[in-house]
Amino acid sequence: MAATPDTADPVKSTGLLGWIDQRFPLTKLWREQVSEYYAPKNFNFWYYFGSIALLVLVNQIVTGIFLTMNYKPSAAEAFSSVEYIMRDVDWGWLIRYMHSTGASAFFIVVYLHMFRALIYGSHRRPRELLWIFGCVIFVLLMAEAFMGYVLPWGNMSFWGAQVITSLFGSLPVIGGPLLEWIRGDFVIADATLNRFFALHVVALPFALVFLVAAHLMALHEVGSNNPDGIEIKKTKGADGHPLDGIPFHPYYTVKDIMGVAGFLLVFCGVIFFAPTFGGVFLEPANFEPANPLQTPPHIAPVWYFTPYYAMLRAVPSFAGTQIWGVLVMGAAIVVLFFLPWLDRSPVKSIRYRGPIFKVALAIFVVAFLVLGICGMKPPSGIYPMLAKWCTALYFAFFLLMPWYSRLDSTKPVPERVTGHA
Repeated sequence: MAATPDTADPVKSTGLLGWIDQRFPLTKLWREQVSEYYAPKNFNFWYYFGSIALLVLVNQIVTGIFLTMNYKPSAAEAFSSVEYIMRDVDWGWLIRYMHSTGASAFFIVVYLHMFRALIYGSHRRPRELLWIFGCVIFVLLMAEAFMGYVLPWGNMSFWGAQVITSLFGSLPVIGGPLLEWIRGDFVIADATLNRFFALHVVALPFALVFLVAAHLMALHEVGSNNPDGIEIKKTKGADGHPLDGIPFHPYYTVKDIMGVAGFLLVFCGVIFFAPTFGGVFLEPANFEPANPLQTPPHIAPVWYFTPYYAMLRAVPSFAGTQIWGVLVMGAAIVVLFFLPWLDRSPVKSIRYRGPIFKVALAIFVVAFLVLGICGMKPPSGIYPMLAKWCTALYFAFFLLMPWYSRLDSTKPVPERVTGHA
């Protein structure tokens, strides 16, 4: 009896590939994860950002390796070693700008990737664990970026580390010992720089790579979501493959190459023509060596932290401490982990949701962007009040979601995926 497509043994490789397959499941992994992984056929441009995020991660690791070859994690030599990389190392300026611009690009891509999950319901069942892995990656990415931001030992790096680490000191009971443990000293000093370097170069990259692998494994286990929010595994053909799916390779590898090409055009444009991006990606104060006796005119973290920094400043200090601001800032990140259970809508995709969710999402996006602007500005004028209102709107989006997502009107969801973009 002839074997059916589902039971037939795959063609065995020969030559070098066959020799490898006998000792390592290379071809099997390629088939399961790429060539025979069926993805929905209606992906649109929002689905570029996952593969672009992987590309930027590789860029950060590779450029980081080359930077560590000439960087010296010493308070006395760190700044001059960065200057040496920029001025005397062959192509050192390019590697440094690829790394610094890559950090900002990473957050842009990750924020857009998370926004796509929001609009199409990629956090909903059965992808709760996939979303949680993504949130953990986001938290580790913030830690990795902060410690990398300190390493050049410029004046803004020094004072930014001073402000951010001092927040841990506001915690009751454990604040003082925790702050001393994080810094490795009573003040920001050489010990701080050394432990931040170790975490930035070794510990956190390993954790990020592991979690990205877990994120991809979870994705391929439950399958990719799509703009319609329909589970394509429910409708399969005689061969056992989803009728509304196509092999990831070659169809989406080619599509992702187009997205990567567009990203690289923008990325290279920034590197070669505006690497500091007007002081947003690299502040002018960071081109000055760290000076404990000279505070920059306005201390603010790099742009991707400013929404949360604005929330911190929006909460008044209590009894001389910022404990409530720290808790609000932490809660703004923790609440993301509970999103799969806060969203009670009967449909996943924004295509079939009603006006309440669409308006709430639009307000949330505007509030987040305004918080980012407020975090960059001095805490004077209209900015403190704007930060308070936008912080309230940020939390309202999540905390009121169990009610407005359930009460919102919905449209009928089709049985099969649609082809419109």
